[in-house]
Amino acid sequence: MTAPVFVTEPGALALDRVVLTGPEGRHAAAVRRLREGETVDLVDGAGVRARCVVASTGKDTITCDVVDRAEEPPPRPRITVVQALPKGDRGELAVELMTEAGVDAIVPWAAERCVTRWKPDRAAKALAKWRSAAREAAKQARRSRVPEVSEPTATAAAAAAVGAATAAIVLHEEADTRLAALPLPEPSEDAHIVLVVGPEGGLTDTELAAFDAAGGVRALLGPTVLRTSTAGVAALSVLQARTGRW
Repeated sequence: MTAPVFVTEPGALALDRVVLTGPEGRHAAAVRRLREGETVDLVDGAGVRARCVVASTGKDTITCDVVDRAEEPPPRPRITVVQALPKGDRGELAVELMTEAGVDAIVPWAAERCVTRWKPDRAAKALAKWRSAAREAAKQARRSRVPEVSEPTATAAAAAAVGAATAAIVLHEEADTRLAALPLPEPSEDAHIVLVVGPEGGLTDTELAAFDAAGGVRALLGPTVLRTSTAGVAALSVLQARTGRW
């Protein structure tokens, strides 16, 4: 079994001995019940991974000696998913699944037909839930990088992201070309794929026109219609395999 992963504060892994405190330390000591001599991986969420041995434990802390550390290169091409806001807790489910499947960044998108609306007084809390889901799922997947979850965006900004991408794909159930057949960029350092996942009610003509104008290519995922909370991870899996990231 692979070693459990815990996320540290930025810069902590430059030290040869790291004390894990707070929620991470409490989880390691009280929930996982790690003991002296066990192996753990500590990551900074930005690509640095340290293989460590537990030196000692406290009530809600563990002290780790760094045995080896390395900065893992980011996978290429970079993949960002523009995710329409699902209803209820399906947003966190979408983030969790896409993180486990290897997404690099997630952009919450307030599409016209989204049932859920992040009102100003609740947006910070909703965004915090998405970011927490990404962090926990990255640990579960043993990732050294936690996906970036950006501030929620409107269609104009989402279209701008599409326009800036090396390749941009808009999932649509009436597209003529399947995702598995689309040409994709080579895995160069600056290659960037943006994938747009619409809401349960579908994309409006205005949204489609904006993405078309920005250079997005419509693609059919498959013969079945998936929920917005699961379409992203299904499409991401296809892209991971086709680009050689998997």
